[in-house]
Amino acid sequence: MNRLSSAVGRRPLCRQNRSILQFLERPALRFLSAAMPAWVTPEMLTGVGFLGAAFSAAGYALAARDPDMLWLASAGIAANWFGDSLDGTLARARGIERPAYGFFLDNIVDVLEYAVFALGMGLSGYVRWELVLAALAALYMMMLLGLIKAAATNVFQIAFAGVGLTEVRCGFVVVNAVMYFTPPHEIVFGGVKTSYPNVISAAWITLQLGTFLVGAIYTLRELAVQDPPKHPR
Repeated sequence: MNRLSSAVGRRPLCRQNRSILQFLERPALRFLSAAMPAWVTPEMLTGVGFLGAAFSAAGYALAARDPDMLWLASAGIAANWFGDSLDGTLARARGIERPAYGFFLDNIVDVLEYAVFALGMGLSGYVRWELVLAALAALYMMMLLGLIKAAATNVFQIAFAGVGLTEVRCGFVVVNAVMYFTPPHEIVFGGVKTSYPNVISAAWITLQLGTFLVGAIYTLRELAVQDPPKHPR
């Protein structure tokens, strides 16, 4: 875990990432950060990440008429990973961390990126709007769980149940390829007419909500031990 300075009370904050793909992502980010030209700054990379999300959203919106644009959406996701994952790594590698500023900027940009991405997905027509908005709400819930846990425990947990944003991005890229090569068509699932992207979205929302509840209960039990009830004087 990397030591950071907490934006809440300036207490030490530990950044914890135990995602499934960390064994590949960490060496890749170290290599990329070492290869970055001196003129590239962490803020530039944050901007690249946001632009990647915007291009991905545009790709999804355009895919409503041209399925080839799903590849643009996947390219945008890759650019989003590059910028969003590398900005903090570059700052730490160069010893130019700005813990409070970086923490705030990164999370504010994430909030905007999620909304932009959801807009593009909704406009694509591949997933029903109500499922897109439910998925966005579930994603925000997981984000809030991480931030609330950071404030309560000084541990900023990046991934839950081994799944973080990198794994989510990979999932979207895989689904994009499947939708391109196997265009969705109407199916009957549970007596309801739908399509497989909607089924996948509903399953993902359910898993997110379950992970939120399990993570919240687990953290609450930990805190109950660390911060036991006090008897009134």
